[in-house]
Amino acid sequence: MLAGKIISKIKHTKMKNLVIVESPTKAKTISKFLSKDFKVESSFGHVRDLPASKIGVDVENNFEPTYTIPTKAKKRVKELTELAKKADLVYFATDEDREGEAISWHLAQIFKTPASKSKRITFHEITEEAIKEALDNPRTIDINMVDSQQARRILDRLVGYKLSPFLWKKVARGLSAGRVQSVVVRLVVEKEREIQDFKIEEHWEITGDFKTEKQEDFTARLHKVSGKTLDKLAIKNEAEATKLQEKLEGNDYYISEIVKKETKRNSNPPFTTSTLQQEANRRLHFSAKQTMMVAQKLYEGIEINGDSVGLITYMRTDSTNLSKKFTAEAADYIKDNLGKDYLSSKEFKTKSKGAQEAHEAIRPTAVVITPESIARSLNDQQFKLYQLIWQRAVASQMSPARLEATSVDINTKDDKYIFRVSGQVIKFDGFLKIYPTATKDEILPQMDKNEKAELIAIKPIQKFTQPPARYSDASLVKVLEEKGIGRPSTYAPTIATVIERGYAERIDNRRLKPTEIAFVVNDLLVKHFADIVDYDFTAKMEDNFDDISEGKKKWQPVIKEFYEPFNQNLMAKEQELTKKEITEEKTDEKCDKCGSDMVIKVGRFGKFLACSNYPTCKNTKKILSNGQTEERAEPQKLDEKCPECGSHLVLRTGRYGEFKGCSNYPKCKYIKNEAAKDLNLKCPQCKDGNVVTKRSKKGVFYGCDTYPKCDFATWYKPLDTKCEKCGYPMCEDKNGNIKCTNKICK
Repeated sequence: MLAGKIISKIKHTKMKNLVIVESPTKAKTISKFLSKDFKVESSFGHVRDLPASKIGVDVENNFEPTYTIPTKAKKRVKELTELAKKADLVYFATDEDREGEAISWHLAQIFKTPASKSKRITFHEITEEAIKEALDNPRTIDINMVDSQQARRILDRLVGYKLSPFLWKKVARGLSAGRVQSVVVRLVVEKEREIQDFKIEEHWEITGDFKTEKQEDFTARLHKVSGKTLDKLAIKNEAEATKLQEKLEGNDYYISEIVKKETKRNSNPPFTTSTLQQEANRRLHFSAKQTMMVAQKLYEGIEINGDSVGLITYMRTDSTNLSKKFTAEAADYIKDNLGKDYLSSKEFKTKSKGAQEAHEAIRPTAVVITPESIARSLNDQQFKLYQLIWQRAVASQMSPARLEATSVDINTKDDKYIFRVSGQVIKFDGFLKIYPTATKDEILPQMDKNEKAELIAIKPIQKFTQPPARYSDASLVKVLEEKGIGRPSTYAPTIATVIERGYAERIDNRRLKPTEIAFVVNDLLVKHFADIVDYDFTAKMEDNFDDISEGKKKWQPVIKEFYEPFNQNLMAKEQELTKKEITEEKTDEKCDKCGSDMVIKVGRFGKFLACSNYPTCKNTKKILSNGQTEERAEPQKLDEKCPECGSHLVLRTGRYGEFKGCSNYPKCKYIKNEAAKDLNLKCPQCKDGNVVTKRSKKGVFYGCDTYPKCDFATWYKPLDTKCEKCGYPMCEDKNGNIKCTNKICK
């Protein structure tokens, strides 16, 4: 369906029906397909969850969860409950995956609607046809899918709430552990250790510049010596390279072999969640989180010519299947715009082990909505991602590209030394016409077998082996999928959590480097909680969740089987391990202030050198990345006195900037609460207060100065720009994405 096209309303029934989805955008897009007999409302995401202030799981009562309605959702839940009471039928139209099923179940539990009054409908694209089909084929809520989601949520809560306090006591305050999060940290740490352990080796490559008989230049690489193929490290140093150079110079050369081979390159399948995250990271440099945020917008609907249009199918999927309707549309487009030669009838079959929440691949809802035709309605990120999805889906229905590869050998007369050069030519571009890759022509000069090749120069080139690259979002997602750790829908939030919790940082905005504390926490977990960070164990748990979803297992026994040995081990380690043995390491260095031994300690942000005579002597030194130490700057003494003990205040620097604290720390822990800095922004929530800079133990945040009367708060600094949908200020997150400060605005 093209944007702006007048569409007929679905008059499915004369009853007053309530349709509930997660987001206002999704509600707006769906409502245009329905008559006035339907009222489409949004829940603004999850409406119930485990409580934030306590564990919320009764372990002794078969792991019974206690769900609460968050304060921010109470008003909305009350409104929806009233609407549900008045409706003749309630349609739960949340997303088709386990999270969506759970939201529908929670809403049904809150509403207490009888089965005769409630229906569950699902669809994988927001189009008129899909909504009509969903209404024609309602079902009941799938309790197996709900239980699978509950099992994951409860297990993650048990691990987080039990293991994180253990880290606080034994390592440092503020640390966290998570069932999948800690496995991702292990991957990042192990990759860094590979890099640290890597031994760089020198090696040399020898190339020859030649001329054909027609005086055309080309360059070839030394390939064989005395019949032996040279591997990458065959020429180890300059002396060996120079010796070979002398033997190669002054020889006569001829073309001994020309091999031509035609190859085919097939198109890739359309995107799954995982492959979309990988390709968007490689091509567009989007993080996994950024990709999913933009894809969500494209799925729920974009304003085009005054109409809200869902542009892609559901973006959480493990499937590469495409509907017959789409493949027919794609075939028509390819024939009409490119010609029959470009058309292929290839079908992709889903191979994913956990294809649990998928019906179809990620594709455009209509082939005729080309990226160029709606470019003005999309922002830069939306256009780039939609273009990628559109091109990949259409290209999957196109014929293979045909390439001709040519390999030429250039020998000395005695055939002792052989150079080789390769090239390729695209004979037919096929799917590359729509979905271009790095493939390009590497054209060689015209040559004939046995003709002379004139040597112009021999060039030895020094090279060094390179350590493995750190993980990008793309390579990390690929490994997670290969190992069966988590599911595609969990990759993006897990990677984001690892960064937010201070276990990794982005290098050059792309590669993930572990922090010092990541090594400490990972080593502790690997040594004392091996199952928690074991790849196979974590993958097996994902299989258990799949079995629960399919009705093969009950969720409580799965939780019990994991929890009982985990909890026993945790209690044993509580008694067995002391903070000192985990976080202190003896050194030969003496304190330059009091002469006591210096020890390596572990703090919230990693290792540092400290005097063993603490707190009598407070000498500390920073440990640099090269292993050297650096004196910590003395805090600046201020004229102000501490109101609690009378000592001078000093200016200290913490993770979130400068602050004033007592010089008698740690005996006195007074910190001066500075006046909040006004941002000259009116509070968007209460309209009375002002948005000011505040500080908490977790860092700087921005909130209303009338708190607790108004609880508006955001971690990201608000900008002058206002959200077009709700009027709240926009903000820039740590990845540079511009987003709304209103948590319920999507």
